[in-house]
Amino acid sequence: MENRDRNWWKESVVYQIYPRSFQDSGGDGIGDLRGIINRLGYLSDLGIDVIWVCPVYDSPNDDNGYDIRDFYKMQAEYGTMEDMLELIAKAEALGIRIIMDLVANHTSDEHAWFVESRSSKDNPKRDWYIWKPGSGGEEPTNWESNFGGSAWEYDENTQEYYLHCFSRKQPDLNWENPEVRRNIFSMMEWWIDKGIAGFRIDAITFIKKNQQFPQLKTEGSRRYAPLAEASLNQPGILDFLHEMKREVLEPRNVMTVAEAPGVPIEQIHDYVDEQSGVFNMIFQFDHVDLDVKPMARGIYHPWKLTDFKHALSKWQRETANKGWMALFMENHDHVRSVSKFGCDGPFREESAKMLAAYYFLMRGTPFIYQGQEIGMTNHYFTSIEEYRDIESINFHSYETVLGRPEVGIMEHLAKRSRDQGRMPMQWSPEPMAGFTSGVPWLSVNPNYSSINVEQSLRDDNSILHFYRKLIRLRRENKALIYGGYREIYTDSEELGGYVRALGNEEWTVLCNFTDRSITLAEPVAGSIILSNLKEHNNGMLKPYESLICKAE
Repeated sequence: MENRDRNWWKESVVYQIYPRSFQDSGGDGIGDLRGIINRLGYLSDLGIDVIWVCPVYDSPNDDNGYDIRDFYKMQAEYGTMEDMLELIAKAEALGIRIIMDLVANHTSDEHAWFVESRSSKDNPKRDWYIWKPGSGGEEPTNWESNFGGSAWEYDENTQEYYLHCFSRKQPDLNWENPEVRRNIFSMMEWWIDKGIAGFRIDAITFIKKNQQFPQLKTEGSRRYAPLAEASLNQPGILDFLHEMKREVLEPRNVMTVAEAPGVPIEQIHDYVDEQSGVFNMIFQFDHVDLDVKPMARGIYHPWKLTDFKHALSKWQRETANKGWMALFMENHDHVRSVSKFGCDGPFREESAKMLAAYYFLMRGTPFIYQGQEIGMTNHYFTSIEEYRDIESINFHSYETVLGRPEVGIMEHLAKRSRDQGRMPMQWSPEPMAGFTSGVPWLSVNPNYSSINVEQSLRDDNSILHFYRKLIRLRRENKALIYGGYREIYTDSEELGGYVRALGNEEWTVLCNFTDRSITLAEPVAGSIILSNLKEHNNGMLKPYESLICKAE
């Protein structure tokens, strides 16, 4: 069924900025708000409509800003509240909206709420977080944090443990407490009043815990078990989310995109149904997590192209009549897509454009992550000392203790570390890629001399210009936004594609995912409107060739 309910956020293209790595304006090696302001012209020329700014709130930076110390204050190294308001205003003048991260599952352990909570067992804010006594001289449960090790941290002062689904410096808020919920909702409204257009909602499916706090089944000789079974998309979470919708989201009519791991496809409508759901859209992670074994840490899982295509198409089918998806290939928590799904060697440009064509015109709102539009690649660190990501550092530490060989640990981090996507934006062939005049907080990929914005702007056939064409094509053809979706070449391990149709209008996207030429069973129907190669041989797709065709 065709969906004709038109909304500005459906017709938008979103650009995600990881501020620490985007543009440093002050020479301290850390990207900042002023750097984003200075690059608004570039983003406007790219053609995007919305910027998602990752956390810039006051933070001790244990997890690069996702450990928030003060929701109402800017991190000093990023700038001031005046800078933030200037960014919102200047973006608006260019027709660009700003959305911010809402981190509602946890705070920093330096947040005033937690400082009070841990001060004594009878403090009024004690119940704002999740505290439990130990069990038999050990942690309350055997839950393993998402960042490795126990999910419980002992507090000497009150001799109890607090729960943290992520870093020990990120204590989980107790959403069972209505005061906690009211304070989160109040903070959301405060930011909406400052002029932001909505939120990307971080780790929201962790806010509800199994209140029985059960022991979980461990694997082999491991001491801890992944906590997802007891703290991910638990029964009762929708009560909290519908309250958020009722109190804030619906009255203020803001754009929302939820990071919602753990939501099975059968439950998608609880989250994004246009009448009864909570959010406008969600990110699903089936395609980017194909290479890890479910419910196991650091176990590589081989995958096939059909797995990748199915991981995307099943969500397209399930949301066809009601609901909307956030479309993405990479972000600040994942590696570079051309290195993972394409070829970051001789066919880097062709495969980066092919991946762009494949995901960008599906049914949903496309997200571009900084550097994706120039085909930035992974860089393989040789030492753990080069990493900055707490998850990667913790993984190395815990796996070393468990006896995993160093070479195996480093190979896994090369494939999965979040630092792969956090390396500084490559603006020019100048020293430090034009990102900073100082020493960058995380090393710059050495290939910046050949892969950078400056070079891409000069080359009419660059990946950057291909993204510009895709954005313009989608904007000018509503069938590529609101049309139905039908997958083609479903069982092929070489080709991927789909048809978008609205009324009498029909478009076909066809992609070769291999480094060899593939003969087509039948010629491409219709006119080729956009291709990633200069020439097309009828009846064949060259290595990593993609075609976007419109029926006559």
